[in-house]
Amino acid sequence: MFSRAEFDRRIARARDAMASAGVDLLLVDSGELLAWLTGYTVSETMYRAAFLPREGDAWFTLRALDQAPCREKSWISDVVGFVDTDEAQAAVAASIRERRFAGARIGLDTNSYSMSAATFMRLSALLPEARFIPMPGLSDSLRWVKSEEEIAILRQACAIADKTMLEIARQARPGMTTRDAAAIASQVFLREGADTGEVGPVVKASGSHEFLHGAFKTETIAEGDVLHVELIPRVGNYGARMMRPIVVGAPSAVLTATAGKLIELQDRQILAMKPGAIARDVDAIMRRGALDTGLRPTYENVTAYTLGLYTRTPRTSDFSRVLLPTSDWALEEGMVFHLYATAQGLGFIAGAPSRPLIVKLVPKRCVAVSIFP
Repeated sequence: MFSRAEFDRRIARARDAMASAGVDLLLVDSGELLAWLTGYTVSETMYRAAFLPREGDAWFTLRALDQAPCREKSWISDVVGFVDTDEAQAAVAASIRERRFAGARIGLDTNSYSMSAATFMRLSALLPEARFIPMPGLSDSLRWVKSEEEIAILRQACAIADKTMLEIARQARPGMTTRDAAAIASQVFLREGADTGEVGPVVKASGSHEFLHGAFKTETIAEGDVLHVELIPRVGNYGARMMRPIVVGAPSAVLTATAGKLIELQDRQILAMKPGAIARDVDAIMRRGALDTGLRPTYENVTAYTLGLYTRTPRTSDFSRVLLPTSDWALEEGMVFHLYATAQGLGFIAGAPSRPLIVKLVPKRCVAVSIFP
């Protein structure tokens, strides 16, 4: 999916972080960072890790059954496989010793979901001379700013989301079920080149915003109902997200007015998303605006979060950068976000055709009206 120059850029960023932390060897075990740094990722059915020295060649230690696909997908040529009867952590530690890093300063992301307490204690026991250096959040922070090659793939995923949403809206009618809508989405995903047919929440909207994480079930849509559709197509593990309300029949005046207010507030958020802008100030535009206009009695959830690489991981969203009143960090050019606004049964995600919300020096308007007759 990516050029060697792109991987060289990533390797350089990782080694810069290693130099700042004073580590000799970087242990990489989170699914996203494995994909980003090496080009290959695999589930943690058995523990696995890749290693990047400050100087010298990288290597990958993983289950023997995964050696062939790893060599096919990754730029790393030194791939060590262990059989299923081996202890995975022992095999990983052995590969470190064999390459003369047994007494090294080994950097690891202590926030990685793959670095369990049991795994850390076992590696510490197997490598008593090593010094493990915490680098919490590294797996996320290295990936916050996207390259042009990454953004190009995100645009492909966005295009799939656009086509899918329009197709569901075209077919929406009374008597349709939420399962019917999800099936349409899955079919378009696969036809248009998405990694899988996995679809996000497709539910009947109710209340204010409580439906956002509603459990999927088969519900029949009647005239006047709002079908809440969230799409999460991925291309090369890079995921786009689009959320739209689809009104079956003519939308009421109240819904139309609510949609207009939400879109206006989200437009203002997008215009404020420039390099150097403080995240909490961007967040306040939607949060304060929705409260002041009476769109919502409370607004306790984030108004945006990081968009990008999603692999086989326990989390389905990347909250390493979010918009909240407590967000004191500054936006950087190349960051990509999933902006969403909800009120009175309507939910909108920012995104124009084939365009993820990317922080640029000159921001672009990225919201389209999405209530369908």
